[in-house]
Amino acid sequence: MVTLKEALTLSDNEIVSLREELAKKIEENKELGAYVEQLTSTQLSTQTAGIPIAIKDNINVKGDNLTCCSNILKGYVAPYNATVIDKLTQSGLAPFGRTNMDEFAMGSTTATSCHGKTLNPIDNTKVPGGSSGGSAAAVAAGLAIAALGTDTGGSIRQPAAYCGCVGMKPTYGRVSRYGIAAYSSSLDQCGPITQNVEDAAILYDIISGHDPKDSTSANIEYTPVSKNLNSDKKLTIAVIDNFIDEASEDVKAGFEVAIKALEDAGHTIVHKNMMDTNKHVSSYYVVATAEASANLSRYDGIRYGNQIAGKNLNETYLNTKTQGFGEEVQKRIMLGSFVLSSGYYDAYYIKAQKVRHLIKDDFEAIFADADLILSPVAPTTAPKFGSFKSSLEMYLSDIYTISVNLAGLPAISLPVANDKDGMPIGLQLIGKAYDEQTMFDGAMSLEKSVGYTKA
Repeated sequence: MVTLKEALTLSDNEIVSLREELAKKIEENKELGAYVEQLTSTQLSTQTAGIPIAIKDNINVKGDNLTCCSNILKGYVAPYNATVIDKLTQSGLAPFGRTNMDEFAMGSTTATSCHGKTLNPIDNTKVPGGSSGGSAAAVAAGLAIAALGTDTGGSIRQPAAYCGCVGMKPTYGRVSRYGIAAYSSSLDQCGPITQNVEDAAILYDIISGHDPKDSTSANIEYTPVSKNLNSDKKLTIAVIDNFIDEASEDVKAGFEVAIKALEDAGHTIVHKNMMDTNKHVSSYYVVATAEASANLSRYDGIRYGNQIAGKNLNETYLNTKTQGFGEEVQKRIMLGSFVLSSGYYDAYYIKAQKVRHLIKDDFEAIFADADLILSPVAPTTAPKFGSFKSSLEMYLSDIYTISVNLAGLPAISLPVANDKDGMPIGLQLIGKAYDEQTMFDGAMSLEKSVGYTKA
């Protein structure tokens, strides 16, 4: 597959040919389920001319169906573009297909979609990760040049790691959330999933910047990253020792490969510790579900969502939400409503916000002595479908990614090695807030040093 950097040099005729070739390839690989259109046997959404970019199904594209892969939104047509879509089209890129996702971005497998599950293109018996699993699978399978995903607790970085591509989560507020269906408003960020680090920097430059339509958008000076990439910059990179202890032997082996590559490239490695990851998980799932219960309350069949009428208003609400939302979404709404309820707000929600502040302080202390942090993305490589015996097991697959969202920091996942089964091992570099340049420089150096190739 042509890279994004190469695609930007193509003539109009070459882009038309590329789009036709890509559409044919997507049609021929329906069994992967990376795109909603593959699962629903519908025509690929290709309204606008330009370099094709796959779009996650929670991002508004005017005139396209938007379901967030939930029954409650089937049939909904987006009346406007998200800001990131407008930015794509202004740069000669175009939305091309809707990628599958976990329902309302809640999950780590892309198996909770109402349309069906997405398969990992490297091993179809294994999950592609979630919730942006469709975007990652499309890029990894050569069915997309690049894609947009969203990251609430690792939903870009984890599927990128499982599928062997690059996934980047920007600093909170760096990319507009306007026109993107909200899961957890203080955690969500949209970002690129690409074939390499340079493409991720290019796409990040295109979609980032202040947006007056988004009250959480950072109104600060922006300097393009991709034009200033420097893989030769020598950095101090911190390793969180107590994080590594919880990883599988395969991930530990990949971690050693990355550390040696970074040292050989002239970077300095320092060793640090952080708060127990169990506290990260507890804080994240209280904050995220609380915000989700508030955000998803609008899908009641009256304001938004497919209405299932009852004898009275309460029954209409009950019918609509019971039949509209899947099991995982219902579970998180109930948990969020519980922690926000009278008598439990202080005990759970306020306490989780205090822990969130401590996590941010932890990061600031480490960044006083380091430019970047190197961390696993997940405790294991991609697990098989059905291997999670409970929701808690699935939640624990996010232990290394969620703290980044709680602290609002930028991070990028990239493959560094393969396990004994040929599955990619992904690691992440975490940067200081608004210092995406250093993060991309470090990632480019790591990418060059490890020289990763698919098994």
